[in-house]
Amino acid sequence: MKERSVRVLLAVLSVVGILISAYITWTHLRGVAPVCMGISGGCETVQTSRYSEILGVPVAALGLAGYAGLLFSSLLRGESGVFLGLFFALVGVFFSAYLTWLELFVIHAICQWCVSSAILMVASLILTVMRFRQLKSRGV
Repeated sequence: MKERSVRVLLAVLSVVGILISAYITWTHLRGVAPVCMGISGGCETVQTSRYSEILGVPVAALGLAGYAGLLFSSLLRGESGVFLGLFFALVGVFFSAYLTWLELFVIHAICQWCVSSAILMVASLILTVMRFRQLKSRGV
């Protein structure tokens, strides 16, 4: 896959992540339950848990910043874009893994939006690794 294609795909995933994070941030700040499939109420349980904020900042807002960083990195060519993208994707995957662990073993509820975001972040990491390998193969 060409570098341009990888960057475009990364940009698309980032925009989807921004939309998801913005929606969850908006519902959190408005104090309304996010729309979710099924009747389990997992999204609302996760959103109202004490783990939904860090120092008063909604976790979804941190995701919004992470996806914005990924989008910005996808617009940059060369080393800067690759390493910035790797940074945001790695931090995002590790943070998503931690949040998923909290959902499964502490909160005992699954938020479909959170799972979607985690999948997007893993896909973004795969794409940023592809960019890194392309950069490395060019000898930069």
